[in-house]
Amino acid sequence: MTANPMKAVKLEKAVINIGAGEAGDRLVKAVKVLGMVTKKKPVRTVAHTTNRDLGIREGMQIGCKVTLRRKEAEDFVKTALWIRENRLAEYSFDPEGNFSFGIQDYTDFPGMKYDPEIGIFGLDVCVTLGRAGRRVQRRRHLKRKLPKHQRLTRKEGIEFVKTRFGVEVVD
Repeated sequence: MTANPMKAVKLEKAVINIGAGEAGDRLVKAVKVLGMVTKKKPVRTVAHTTNRDLGIREGMQIGCKVTLRRKEAEDFVKTALWIRENRLAEYSFDPEGNFSFGIQDYTDFPGMKYDPEIGIFGLDVCVTLGRAGRRVQRRRHLKRKLPKHQRLTRKEGIEFVKTRFGVEVVD
């Protein structure tokens, strides 16, 4: 832990996402899976553009997501990283220190059993890291740029994950 509490890196949120790719029965199953895994009610996501090749129209529901914060997010990320055998690729980290990874099958989570009615669903986990004071760039009133010394770097994000979760970052 650093001497300055404003410099301490913290896990802001974890967004768990399943992209069903289509509305209908597959999306209903994806919502059910996400609800079972996170124990929260998922929000459906909509397409922002039309893609005729994939049969997707703008405004069509094509996936679902759950956002976890604080202790819930940390517990979920620990479990998800355990499933990944505490290994992440270096390319999983973006320039701001945030990271993302996928899980092949929801049955890898403890207590989840395969249901032939649902089938196999994978999910994506996107984790946002930050420091105190980040609200300055997001608030409505007196919005400002975040100073360079307050921004997180990729190297600091990797170091945080290594120390906090005991993850091995491979090239």
